[in-house]
Amino acid sequence: MKIYLVGGAVRDKLLNRPVTERDWVVVGTDVEHMRSLGYSPVGKDFPVFLHPQTGEEYALARTECKSGHGYGGFTVNATADITLEEDLLRRDLTINAMAETEDGELIDPYKGQEDLQARLLRHVSPAFAEDPLRVLRVARFAARYHHLGFTVADETMALMRQMVEAGEVEYLVAERVWKEVSRALTEPDPDIFIRVLRECGALSILLPELENLFGVPQPPRHHPEVDTGEHVLLALHTAPAELPVRFAVLLHDLGKGLTPDETLPSHTGHESAGVPLVQAVCERWRTPKELTALAIGVCQYHLHCHRAFELRPQTIMKMIRSLDALRRPERFENFLRACEADARGREGLENRDYPQVDFLRAAREAASAVTAEELIKQGYQGAKLGQALDRERIKAIAKVKDDYIA
Repeated sequence: MKIYLVGGAVRDKLLNRPVTERDWVVVGTDVEHMRSLGYSPVGKDFPVFLHPQTGEEYALARTECKSGHGYGGFTVNATADITLEEDLLRRDLTINAMAETEDGELIDPYKGQEDLQARLLRHVSPAFAEDPLRVLRVARFAARYHHLGFTVADETMALMRQMVEAGEVEYLVAERVWKEVSRALTEPDPDIFIRVLRECGALSILLPELENLFGVPQPPRHHPEVDTGEHVLLALHTAPAELPVRFAVLLHDLGKGLTPDETLPSHTGHESAGVPLVQAVCERWRTPKELTALAIGVCQYHLHCHRAFELRPQTIMKMIRSLDALRRPERFENFLRACEADARGREGLENRDYPQVDFLRAAREAASAVTAEELIKQGYQGAKLGQALDRERIKAIAKVKDDYIA
């Protein structure tokens, strides 16, 4: 029985990056022996165990044989005679197919260290094509390491295209897609994730609503980059590295893909037109309810945010109510951050001032400060109490607006 450190921990150690978790491969033993040593089995599809003291994952060395479509269509062999090299051969990228002995010796049968130095994301073997989830994983790694100069190897990109053309990506289940998308959106360069998916053809299958935005023009006066898809990627790159904000930014302009050709480059009404598309994406990926609510709100009201100083106090109050901002201030804060990313995600305007955020934040706080207690003392109740609350909150917002304009 031999134990090796494998995968991301070895890769990130060689890149001088922080190692956040460690995975281990065990060679020369079987399930029964692992149980007898106190390891707890946790893997349903694969023989994975938790160490009795550290809680880290230890997997038996294994090989896999394709037996169906999608991520789960494999027959696994994890007998004691599987070698470390055989286990590493089934992994996705050469930079993830390195191991380290307990003495710190590097084992690198597939030249992962060379590809680290060359800044290449290259598949280990043709078996890469058996798992369509790897298309998303490569795109995610590209988003993570782009700032270090990493690119996808030409032969790997060609193989990913073949996988897409063969229809394998269509068999991915929603939970797996969302897991990769949600992780990729928090990487340093989430726009690169989308670019890689576009280049191999997977975006048109996984998120056709976004693919449809590329090539759609916008007024150059507001969007010097012109192309709507490029604007979304600029906004995504500008957005803070928080999943709710970046997910909302990713979907905020989907309605522009429905604009009739004869009205281009104007996109009147694209906000409302985009809401059903955002809802469809969220249903398809089974996204968390709070992320869905925020994405819909940003799609519906991002132009309201941009035009905040032009809006009547009544309209601002209506938006605050619709976003449930009085009860959910964190959602409203994420809404403002997403709208700011939209405003700055434009060629040459990355550092523009965006005072709308401070104004609307103050407007929400002023409305929130108006409570029912004083109105109840004045005799208001029932529907009249609600109407009086609304009137007082609108007055409070009007005062904030007057102070900002003055």
